[in-house]
Amino acid sequence: MIFITVKWQIKPEYADRWPELSREFTEATRAEPGNKWFDWSRSLDNPNEYVLVEAFADDAAAAHVNADHFKKAQADFPQYLQKTPDIINATLDQDTWSELGEMKVG
Repeated sequence: MIFITVKWQIKPEYADRWPELSREFTEATRAEPGNKWFDWSRSLDNPNEYVLVEAFADDAAAAHVNADHFKKAQADFPQYLQKTPDIINATLDQDTWSELGEMKVG
């Protein structure tokens, strides 16, 4: 699978509204064939930073970046951002999350 983590620095005046501003893009991406997850979190240390953790089947990445909602986000999102988002993109030899064995429950 393709595993992606993106750090988004949102302009302070839009940070509280970011979930609403990104909702259409988020919902459309989650509905894509091959999307495994697409989850936003807000930093506990920086209220203007959101972290996006996403994963796709290996053959779904091209469709994602060529989708109409992705192109719309490319045009719309920069006005809300302090800087270009930082990304880590990796192909992993697994299809879902693994358990954190060091914190085994039960």
